[in-house]
Amino acid sequence: MAQAVTAPRKTRIQAQNEELILKAALEAFSAYGFRGATVDQIATSCGLSKPNLLYYFRRKEDIYVAVLEHTLRDWLEPLRSLDAEGEPIAEISRYIRTKIRLSRDNPKASRLFANEILHGATAIGSYLRGPLKALVDEKAAVIRRWTAEGRLNAIDPHHLIFAIWATTQHYADFDTQVSAVMGNPPDLMEKAEETLTTLFVEGLKPR
Repeated sequence: MAQAVTAPRKTRIQAQNEELILKAALEAFSAYGFRGATVDQIATSCGLSKPNLLYYFRRKEDIYVAVLEHTLRDWLEPLRSLDAEGEPIAEISRYIRTKIRLSRDNPKASRLFANEILHGATAIGSYLRGPLKALVDEKAAVIRRWTAEGRLNAIDPHHLIFAIWATTQHYADFDTQVSAVMGNPPDLMEKAEETLTTLFVEGLKPR
C-alpha cells in the first residue's frame, strides 16, 4: 500500500526567512500593488539575495498568494476559536474585540486583502471557496444552534459574521475617511471597540 509523503519540517532558519520574506512582501505589495512591487524590492527589504528568496518562493505570484493566505489564517483564528460550548454573548463579544484589534495592529494587511477582493479575488478564490467557506459554515451552524436554543436573538448567522467583518475592518480599509472625519484621537479604536460590541450585543440578546 502506498504511503503518504510527508513534507519535510522547516528548519528554524527557513521559518525565520519565510517570515522575513512575507513581512517585506506585505510592505511592498501594500505600497506598490501587485504589479508595481518587484521580487528585487522584496529581496532587498528582507536582506536576502534574489536567488535565495526564489529558493522559498519561485514567483512573485507565489509570494503574493502566501501573504494573503497568511493574513487570512491570522484573521480566521479568532473565528476558529469561537467555542460552541461557551456562553454565546461572551464568545461573540470576544470575537468582535479580537477582530478590531487585528485591524488596528495590521492595517496594511487588511487593505491589501480588501483590494484583492475588490479585484475579484483571482489569487485566492480557491482559498475563499475552500478553507474559509468551510470554517464560516461550521461557525454559522454553532450560531444557528444558539439561536434555536433561545440563547441569542433570531438572526442569520452568515450575515452576522459578514457584518462583524465589515464593521471591524472598516477602520483599517477606510482609515483615510475615518481620519478625515474624526482626526486621530488616542482613544479612537477603544471607542470603536466599545461601540461595536454594544451594537452587536444589544441586537443579539434574547428578547
